[in-house]
Amino acid sequence: MMKEPVEESPTKAASTAEEELARVRSAFVWRVSTEILKQLLEALVSDGVLNELEKESILEGNPVRADKARCFIDTVRKKGDKASRIMVRHLQTIDLSLFSQLRLYSDPSAQQGESTFLCSLLRCEV
Repeated sequence: MMKEPVEESPTKAASTAEEELARVRSAFVWRVSTEILKQLLEALVSDGVLNELEKESILEGNPVRADKARCFIDTVRKKGDKASRIMVRHLQTIDLSLFSQLRLYSDPSAQQGESTFLCSLLRCEV
């Protein structure tokens, strides 16, 4: 009797986006600018990952930029892997330099050709 092949789950084969955000949390907090943070917040509100109240809470409840960044990344991570993947894709689009510095990966189904082309020009890793 032949056994059916068992597919490895993506979480075993590679880190989840949520785990990737946990891995880069300190560097993200250190490097992200207030302007990029605001753009990421707007993008995640537009996608329905965050609501306006969460956005305002992150921006107004944390007077220091690093605290805003910490609260932001923790809020996204708590929402799970799908929210984390969406945030990573937006970071790749909004600030490719920071995305590359953090050595994040993006979902292959998300604009892979465009990011590969841009990264080949910039000699970064995708």
